[in-house]
Amino acid sequence: MAPPAAGAPPLRPATRRNTELALVLGAVLIAVFGYVEVGVNIDGSVPSGAAGYGAALGVLALLAHGVIRWKAPYADPLLLPIAILLNGIGLVVIYRLDRATPKSEAAPTQLLWSTLGVALFIAVVVLLRDHRLLRRYAYVGALVALVLLILPIFFPPVYGSRIWITIGPLSFQPGEFAKILLAIFFAAYLAVHRDALALTGKKLWKFQFPRGRDLGPVLLIWAAFVGVLVLETDLGTSLLFFGLFVVMLYVATARSGWIAIGLFLAAVGAVAVGWLSPHVHSRVTAWLDPLGSIAAGEGANQIAQSLFAFAWGGVLGTGLGEGHSILIGFAAKSDFILATIGEELGLAGLVAVFLLYALLISRGFRTGIALRDPFGRLLAIGLAAIVGLQLFVVAGGVLGLIPLTGMTLPFIAQGGSSVVTNWIIVALLVRMSDQARRPAPEASEAQE
Repeated sequence: MAPPAAGAPPLRPATRRNTELALVLGAVLIAVFGYVEVGVNIDGSVPSGAAGYGAALGVLALLAHGVIRWKAPYADPLLLPIAILLNGIGLVVIYRLDRATPKSEAAPTQLLWSTLGVALFIAVVVLLRDHRLLRRYAYVGALVALVLLILPIFFPPVYGSRIWITIGPLSFQPGEFAKILLAIFFAAYLAVHRDALALTGKKLWKFQFPRGRDLGPVLLIWAAFVGVLVLETDLGTSLLFFGLFVVMLYVATARSGWIAIGLFLAAVGAVAVGWLSPHVHSRVTAWLDPLGSIAAGEGANQIAQSLFAFAWGGVLGTGLGEGHSILIGFAAKSDFILATIGEELGLAGLVAVFLLYALLISRGFRTGIALRDPFGRLLAIGLAAIVGLQLFVVAGGVLGLIPLTGMTLPFIAQGGSSVVTNWIIVALLVRMSDQARRPAPEASEAQE
């Protein structure tokens, strides 16, 4: 393209904020339509709270968009609309499950948590002017993350896992907040030591393996992975943390040897604890034979009910409000909420949700690739990998591909800790994408 003529105003790259606004409004309308469809299919009329739900979600979406337009005008225009749509779908499905559960009002509570999540999203975008400031607090964050991971050990288990902190009527999962702090720590550590990890070691067959002393961090992470799994019987969080470190290590070094070592250590730890922990062993047994409980006369277990729901949904689904996935039991609104989507929206709806996640993750990866500093590159890819790993762990368990883990589906499943931390992740990606897409100062000066 020819340079601007003398005296002409400088060229400014498109911010795409109007595109983002149109997508945000579309996401809100889709969520409101789903809410209305639930009421029409169950009661034959539009639910009385449809206007209030639409107004609340619309205000949150427009506030978040306004802050991005004000403080991060060059941010990726797809991040916020995808988050709004996923959060809206989650509220609709939780409301639908509330209608099948007597005296249950989880949807209003989830909307309050979503409001808090958007408030923290706004705070991060406004107050965090440069993501590189987080690097200063990486080691302090790692210490806080360690404390957060240890605290649930001193509280009673919930559904067999010690991952909750319960104080009176309030409860939260500290591991949800720890994953962001650990991603910051891993990014800061690897940004400094990536050369030593990438350029040393011996080649064995097709893999380049690092030196023994460079294996120390990986072995420590592996030990922490097994420790959390043993003490808290929390397979999902352990896999997430260890997988996050291995992914970021591979991105920092581009050496496939780390992937081979990571997979081997993860497999050894999972197999060992699968035999030693009765809770984890029962989940592995149910995964290997999901219909075994039926043959034993004990009725369908959760995995069997989930598979029945997917089969009943077919390609186009039964329609919102017309399924029976509430039969899955206590986890219908958490990890098994995906079964409700599969039953009532069918394979088409399930694929659409997966594509939304894939697009969100890919935009996070794209942000990392576009960033100029190693810390930001690793942090953006790590945050996107958190969403991807959590999606794989949850979807794999519900679909019967891997044993159940008890994690929550990002943005969609019931859980205040989860929705809040995912909004913080999106806020960090928005801030970093603005930095990555913003024109360089020297380019602006040259145009002037």
